[in-house]
Amino acid sequence: MTKRQDRDAIYVKRQFDTEIIVLCVRWYISYRLSYRDLVAMMAERGVSVSHTTIMRWVIRYVPEFEKRWNRFARSIGSSWRVDETYISIKGKWHYLYRAVDKQGPSVDFVRRDRGIAAAQAFFRKALASHAGRAPRKVTLDGYVPSHRALRLSRREHPAWRRVRVRSSKYLNNIIEQDHRAIKRRCALMKGFKSFANAAVTIAGVELGHRIHKHQFSFGRGRPRNDRSLRTDWECAVA
Repeated sequence: MTKRQDRDAIYVKRQFDTEIIVLCVRWYISYRLSYRDLVAMMAERGVSVSHTTIMRWVIRYVPEFEKRWNRFARSIGSSWRVDETYISIKGKWHYLYRAVDKQGPSVDFVRRDRGIAAAQAFFRKALASHAGRAPRKVTLDGYVPSHRALRLSRREHPAWRRVRVRSSKYLNNIIEQDHRAIKRRCALMKGFKSFANAAVTIAGVELGHRIHKHQFSFGRGRPRNDRSLRTDWECAVA
């Protein structure tokens, strides 16, 4: 059990132990579980917690956990494949822009509309998230506003001026396949009630997906298969 005097500052004044909070958030973003599934699983361990409490933990701690995990993120590749998919928020479809390289997901961005402004915001965030690692190639689908947004982005930042832009359906198959993992997880949620909660929750799902694809490193060499997910989480969020 966690001693209160030894608690991380982000858990101060929380009724439940740190291990319980991290476990619930970790399981929710890593596996296809609902909040009520986690309530039942915690009850079997003698912990009584409501589904709304677990939801508040996810909203509160996912941004912090993402920040701490990113300290150990591996470098991304220089060839990006960009595409958009969609999610349901308050009964309406909204677009989720994502980019992957040959190693896996790089960035994601939720936007209310689908157009030039949304695509520009995505490219802006992608470059800011990976400072010093601007891509050499960007592969897009045939959606015209995405191409126009990238051309406009060249006026904002010189890094985009050296990028080779290409349009290829078969090269973007990798990101089409990658969308499935996110959409399968979101399908169980049956839509989101608010835009803010959707952004945080999807960021958590994306984090869990990146962890599954070994996009983080805690030392030299290739990822060790004998390391447990719990051990990696303890190292990352410490």
